Formats: sequence, structure tokens, C-alpha cells
Amino acid sequence: MLSEPRSGRLAAWGNALLAGFVSPDDAVLAIVGEDAVHRVEGLPGESGPVGLTLALGRLRALGVTGLRVALPAPGHPLGLSGPPDFNARALEAEEAVVCHGAALGLVPEVYEAGPDGDVHVEVVWHCLTVREASPADVPSLGEAERELAEALREATEVLSRLDVAGSGPVAEAAVDAYRARAERGREVLAPGYPPRAVRVLELAQRVGLLISVAYENGHGGAVSASEMSARAVALRPVERTARRAQVAAYNAFVEERERGVR
Repeated sequence: MLSEPRSGRLAAWGNALLAGFVSPDDAVLAIVGEDAVHRVEGLPGESGPVGLTLALGRLRALGVTGLRVALPAPGHPLGLSGPPDFNARALEAEEAVVCHGAALGLVPEVYEAGPDGDVHVEVVWHCLTVREASPADVPSLGEAERELAEALREATEVLSRLDVAGSGPVAEAAVDAYRARAERGREVLAPGYPPRAVRVLELAQRVGLLISVAYENGHGGAVSASEMSARAVALRPVERTARRAQVAAYNAFVEERERGVR
């Protein structure tokens, strides 16, 4: 959860493009990020893979008015609505984008090429048919914000109680360093998103970072297998809450348009 999911970038900047807040060039540049290239294959009306600019234009022509994010995990089909084959591919990738206005979804497949130190990343988005239904387990922004505030307290308490090396000043320093890097050269969300969505996404990233620091910084005082297991069990629902909040933030653009807010 430290890095912004590719599905989040595609949905956020795709929504901004569809709503006329950004140009196609700016949207594609933000979506690709540090990757070498993104292509989309399986689009209706196209015989082979196409670039993002053409793909986003084609989706608009097919009736797509918005893009939602799914961040599923085993036992938690967060943001998905089926069918099973699409869900399975999204679960394998741990992310997907679901179109609003057309029964289509996009699942990324990542390829790396080149020698160490000069690896180029290419992404192919597979366009598949989805079931038109409400996405699974996505909270409202208000619910997500309330849950996250509690999750942040729980994560800090759990790490301190289990004497995990990632708690306390070490974790706070890592959070500050990450946020400083994240704020350089990119927006948290694309233009057009409500301020509350930006706030929720920032908090979700903060909670996710605390969890990641705990896992990456060794076992701390949790030296026994039972203590390590207890830490994982305690943090799992916190991580789930952070993922739900991420999806709620990315999907806020479409949810507000459905309610007629914009």
C-alpha cells in the first residue's frame, strides 16, 4: 500500500479526462508515471493492443462516464461485482478498474525487461466484460474517514503493545519521509476530486505505511511464533480498513456524479 496502485492512477486521471478537467496528454503522462508504456488490449472494436490515449477515447465512445477502482484480496472481493473470471484475474493482479456506463473492466499485467539498474516496466491492461452491479464492500467517504481514524489508533496501539520495531519514532520518521517523497511532483488525486477524498486517501496511505513499516522492520520484541502470529492477526483488519478507504477515495468521483453532486 506504500505505492499508488496503477488502477488508482488510471481511474483518477481517467475520470479527470472524461470530465474535461485535464487534457489527454496530461492524463496519460500521469497514468503511466515511471513505467515505460501502458497499452490496452481486448477493447471492443480494436483488433490488437492500443495506446492509452486511443483506449480512453474508445471507452468514452462506448459509453463509459467514469472509472472505479477494485483492490481485492483473498476472501475480500473489494470493489468487484463479477463475473468470476474477471474477479479471478483481478484477484491475481490485486487490483482492477471497473467502468461505469459500460459493462467493461480493466486488469493490469506488468512486464519487466532490461538489466539490473535499467529495468523498463510495461503494462498491458486487459479489457474484459464485467457484471453491472454495485461493487462489493465499498464504504462511503464518511464511513471510510471514521473507520480510518479508529484504524490509525488501533495500528499504533497494536504495534506498541507487541513491541514491534516499526512503532513509535521510527514509524513516524518513515511516514514523514514517505509523505515528503509523495508530495514532490504529483498530486494525491487528479483534478476534480472532492477535498474529502484527498484527505481520506492520504490517511489511508498513512495507515498502510505504518503496517508496512511494521512488517518490514523485523520482529521487534515479538520473538515467538505466537507473538508474530498475534501481530499479523491484529493488523489484518486495520489493513483491510485502509484498502477499503483507498477504494472509497478513488471511487468518490463516480459516486458524486451518480448522486448529482457535480
